[in-house]
Amino acid sequence: MPQLVWLVTGCSSGFGEVFIRQILSRGDLAIATARRLDKIQHLQKLGAAILELDVTRSQEAINDTVAKAIAIYGRIDVVVNNAAHVTSGAWEDVECDQLISQFDTNVFGVFKVTRAILPHFRERRSGVMVFISSLSGWHGHAFIGPYAGSKFALEGLVESLSRETEGFGIRTLLVEPGRFRTLLLSPGNVRVVPSKIPDYAEASKANADGLAKGDRTQPGDTEKAVKIILDLVRKEGCAQGKEVPFRFPLGRDAYETIGEKCKETLHLLEDWHDVITSTDFDSNSAQK
Repeated sequence: MPQLVWLVTGCSSGFGEVFIRQILSRGDLAIATARRLDKIQHLQKLGAAILELDVTRSQEAINDTVAKAIAIYGRIDVVVNNAAHVTSGAWEDVECDQLISQFDTNVFGVFKVTRAILPHFRERRSGVMVFISSLSGWHGHAFIGPYAGSKFALEGLVESLSRETEGFGIRTLLVEPGRFRTLLLSPGNVRVVPSKIPDYAEASKANADGLAKGDRTQPGDTEKAVKIILDLVRKEGCAQGKEVPFRFPLGRDAYETIGEKCKETLHLLEDWHDVITSTDFDSNSAQK
């Protein structure tokens, strides 16, 4: 495969930083972005181009940044939407503006970055869009409803986008990682909303404590995950000679949880088949 140009969001740590290092190690070109340039200067020293990109800014501002990114090497071949954070709290404790803030990064930011790059991909009839979703896009754990909601929303948006753009030679890869050892659960990336309601207080605090305890102790190896994603994009390594699927879970916990939910859903459909399928008009009524 020829040398690819990658644009990656959220590169100050975690998946984003690993993406840049591995992209460069394969001989590709990388454009790393983050809200603060001082957080990604070390990636520039490795050979990446760097740009300031806050995905919560206006569409016009993001369009300008993406245009600058395209101008660096004359094209972009792959965009990786990786920027995200977690809001934790009970439904009754989370304010609407906190929910909007969660979606602003995890959904609307992804929407704006992708919207900015799509004309370039359509014009070239080529490009790969990578979206880092989550196991939480399949399973809503208690007290992280805002995060799960944002990932469920992302899943639907991206599935529709894939069908809209596949005729233009554009590939879409929706990655659903389980728990990987990144800084996603670090204090700077988790926004905990303490419960003021006695009925929730103990369980909500236990969840917040669990998130804190899970910070940088997750079982998943980020290096291994990113290597697989690069293989899927480049159709080499583990993806050599295979048809790359649109949706790709990563991690043993993702495999087990998603598998269990699929089984539960199939059981529901089978168990309630007659009721679920009983809602069409009767044939005689439909003819009247």
